[in-house]
Amino acid sequence: MKSLHLATTEDAPKLLPLVAALHVDLGFKTDAAHQERSILPLLEGSPHGASWLIGPRRAPVGYIVVSFGWSIEYGGMDAIIDELYIRPAVRGRGMAGEAINALAQALKQSTIKALHLEVDRSNEAATSLYQRCGFKARDSYMYMSRKL
Repeated sequence: MKSLHLATTEDAPKLLPLVAALHVDLGFKTDAAHQERSILPLLEGSPHGASWLIGPRRAPVGYIVVSFGWSIEYGGMDAIIDELYIRPAVRGRGMAGEAINALAQALKQSTIKALHLEVDRSNEAATSLYQRCGFKARDSYMYMSRKL
C-alpha cells in the first residue's frame, strides 16, 4: 500500500489529532498529555511498537498502532493491533482493510508469527472488516485485561 507510512516524531502534529479523535469516539478518558506520552515513544523508535499513518503523509486519513510481544504458542514474535482509526468522512472506501493487509505482509516479512486484535463483539462493521482481512475469532478464548 503506497499510503501506509511508518510514523516518526515529525508526524506527531498530524497523528495526535487522529489519536484524540479515536479516543473521543470510543469514550476513552484520556487527555492530550496522556495521548502524547503514549504515542511519542513509538515515534522515537521504541522496540515495543510502531505507528503508521494511513493515506498521504501530509494529510493522513487515519493511523494504525501495533505493539510487539512474544508468543510460545505461535513460535516467536507476535503483534497486536492496539489502535486503528479512519476519519469518518472517508470510511467505507477500503482503506482500513488495505492498511491491515499491507501491514500484515510487512510484519510477516519481518518474522512476526501472528497478528492479533481486539474488537467489540457488538461492532458488526469492524468484525466484518477484520474477518475479510483474515482474522478469526477464537471462540473458546476471550481477551482479558488487568490495569496495573
